[in-house]
Amino acid sequence: MSSESRLYTFSPETRDKLRKFRLGTSRAKDPQAVIYQIDKSTLEIAQADDEVYTDMQTLSDELPDHSPRYVLLSYPLTLQSGRLSVPYVLIFYMPVTCNAELRMLYAGAKELVRNTAEVGKVLEMQEAEELETIEEKLSGGE
Repeated sequence: MSSESRLYTFSPETRDKLRKFRLGTSRAKDPQAVIYQIDKSTLEIAQADDEVYTDMQTLSDELPDHSPRYVLLSYPLTLQSGRLSVPYVLIFYMPVTCNAELRMLYAGAKELVRNTAEVGKVLEMQEAEELETIEEKLSGGE
């Protein structure tokens, strides 16, 4: 067991929510996103609110200016071949204005969140506005 998995925790309810979200969004017709954060006192990783965001602008508005977050995103795309793809990604949101303590806290748990959520790809973002170009990033136009 790695050190970060002993330091940070997921409640059984959170693990169930993560699994249900992953399985439930694989056939979604609209983007679906949830925001996760770390409780600084208990180091438990949990959903920040009970919202499932389907609009990137609303999601962008909900991300704090000075605190990191993890965003799990399922985003349906039509590839150039015409095939439908639904990438499931972790967005590691780390604003440049957040303090060093939070940077370390969230960076230390990133791989644990990635593995627990079973995402295929991790995208790092420093500004919430970057969500406006998420389709480009997911379809390979980075």
